[in-house]
Amino acid sequence: MSKAGVLHYASHRGCPLQPGMHSAHSASVVRFGAFELDLHAGELRKRGLKIRLQDQPFRILVMLLEQPGLVVTREQLHQKLWPDGTFVDFEHGLNAAIQRLRQALGDSAENSRFVETLARRGYRFMAVVDSGRPTEIAPVATPRRKPGLRLIAGTAVLFTAAGIGLWFLRPAPHATPKVVPLTSYPGRQITPAISPDGKQVAFAWDGEKDGNFDIYVKLLGAGVPLRLTGNSAEEYSPAWSPDGRHIAFCRGFSGSDHVEIWMIPALGGAERKLGESADCGGLSWSPDGKYLALMDKNAPREPYSIFLLSVETGDKQKLTSPPIESSGDEIPTFSPDGKTLAFDRYASDLNEEIYLLSLTSDGRTLGEPRRLTHDKRLIFGLDWTADGRSIVYSSGQISSRSLWTISTSGGAPERLAVADANAGELSTSRSGSRLVYERESYDTNIWRIPGPNSSDKKDAPSRFIASTQPDAEPQFSPDGTKIVFSSSRSGNDEIWVCDREGRNPAQLTSFAGPELGSPRWSPDSRWIAFDSDKAGNYDIYVISADGGQPRRLTSGVRPSWSQDGRWIYFGSHRSGGWQIWKQPAKGGTAVQVTKTKGAREAFESLDGKSVYYTKLDAPGVWKAPVADGEEIRVLDRDGQNGWALTGQGICFFDLRGSTGPALKFYNFATGKVTLLREFSKDTRVEAGRTALTVSPDGRWILYTQIDQSASNLMLVENFR
Repeated sequence: MSKAGVLHYASHRGCPLQPGMHSAHSASVVRFGAFELDLHAGELRKRGLKIRLQDQPFRILVMLLEQPGLVVTREQLHQKLWPDGTFVDFEHGLNAAIQRLRQALGDSAENSRFVETLARRGYRFMAVVDSGRPTEIAPVATPRRKPGLRLIAGTAVLFTAAGIGLWFLRPAPHATPKVVPLTSYPGRQITPAISPDGKQVAFAWDGEKDGNFDIYVKLLGAGVPLRLTGNSAEEYSPAWSPDGRHIAFCRGFSGSDHVEIWMIPALGGAERKLGESADCGGLSWSPDGKYLALMDKNAPREPYSIFLLSVETGDKQKLTSPPIESSGDEIPTFSPDGKTLAFDRYASDLNEEIYLLSLTSDGRTLGEPRRLTHDKRLIFGLDWTADGRSIVYSSGQISSRSLWTISTSGGAPERLAVADANAGELSTSRSGSRLVYERESYDTNIWRIPGPNSSDKKDAPSRFIASTQPDAEPQFSPDGTKIVFSSSRSGNDEIWVCDREGRNPAQLTSFAGPELGSPRWSPDSRWIAFDSDKAGNYDIYVISADGGQPRRLTSGVRPSWSQDGRWIYFGSHRSGGWQIWKQPAKGGTAVQVTKTKGAREAFESLDGKSVYYTKLDAPGVWKAPVADGEEIRVLDRDGQNGWALTGQGICFFDLRGSTGPALKFYNFATGKVTLLREFSKDTRVEAGRTALTVSPDGRWILYTQIDQSASNLMLVENFR
């Protein structure tokens, strides 16, 4: 906006209403949903917490609230915000102001709850405006003549009486939420659990020397934490017994195919083993103290289900049966009355939703689970509010997570305005309005080392593409002139391109919120394929390397190109299990390539006759003909990611060594594996996504490294 536009209006914060602004008819505060707009103070608040809102979005909100449910035209907004004589790019300025307003309200154009867009017409406020007072927002009336003394006195008495009545009838004010650090120790503090009386928190901490995780207990205030366990295994996910006397937790051993469930007195003492499970995705103690809810499975190829473990006998009973193509169910959490179990279902399309399952008093199910959320986003933690009427959960992207609340009866979730980005696992108190959440600090950068054809293979690794936000998934272009990568340096996950020296980065996509990644070059270096959940499910998109509008191709994940550029390979579960498919790059019918389940990411060989891929449920790199034929395993290695196909072989990370990661090379001609480089033990390679690429001339290798991974616990008083 021009300086002239700034001079027309002073900021609304802390100032009387300016010309063109209005006050409430009988009050200066207007409420809608969890928000309240204080016109005299010029503030927007959510549950008592002030929300930052710039001047123009504030004025737009006032105009929308003047006539809720009716259209405010773009012409009206133009006249009010940019009167005659103001020179601005109106379209850009209005769109930016509307976007900032939606961000403040936790709203979106695709799924509007407050501000609805009417194409080429204007905007409409959709929510119910109801504060217990008249909802009309009328202009301040200007009297035409001075009233007489009797009228003044009578009006004063009337307004005094009305004011006293309104004072007694006013809704109870929300206590202002207060957010303070609960722990700030070195290392990572994770998986918090508030005690039943709301006075203590149990959590896992890897100690001052970044060792293994142990269970600690701490008062919700000052004081030194009490260490309960000291085993050499990893111990985490504590859960309090209903009487507050014991704590259950998970114990996992490196290289083991299962975890153990133990319990220990809350003040320390002898441990008792309760059982075992295939993995640990959170524990929850039933209110009657008889059961622990946990995730487990009866067979390796099954998805995870929710089970009840008897604290007394160790017997287990299965509660849920997720779809076979899904990853399964996790984070089980009992409601305060024990009649309902909430859990997270990790769907096969890489999205997660919260489900509710009704239970009898003896732990039997009543019907099928009911889906509560429809966010199709990752979920990192969940818990019940003390009254059992709502679920609080953490959701979002890996690098940007927020806290949300949703009624157990359904409806749209609301963002809690008490947490910053990267809120992870959480716990709520059963005896009040306290909440503890895990705040993570996470950053990955792209590093460079000499490749197999370098003249000096001993050069030290160097940070190559870096920012204060995660940068990952680098890929050299086939002509060797550019590098594509994913980054959230703009505030959201986007696709970026830079030159081969890591300079001159340029943002290609502007999805502004959805997750996206897995960028892959076409053989002619003109196009880039990537995946994103912009439309709800994960889809494959294609965009020009010079930028422009992305084109959706099909549903799926992890794209790659055929050597002739005519096909795009991708992973999909459309046939009932993960398989490799391919589809013409210009659009057309998809063709299934692999026949056995589990394959999700593939690269075509240099001669175009075979595809190499990894599986979800079987180790190694596999090879199958592009045409029909049997698959074979060509390389035995753990993990699905962190490998790159070249014309001579496969470059891959081996993360199994006790001394640190190792970069190795499998030679097609000899069938042998050679060591390219050993890294120090404290090097943390990001292996959650494809994070490795070799330059076409073989001189350089790029990989993704975790440079920062820390977490502490935050305490919220009066979160609702």
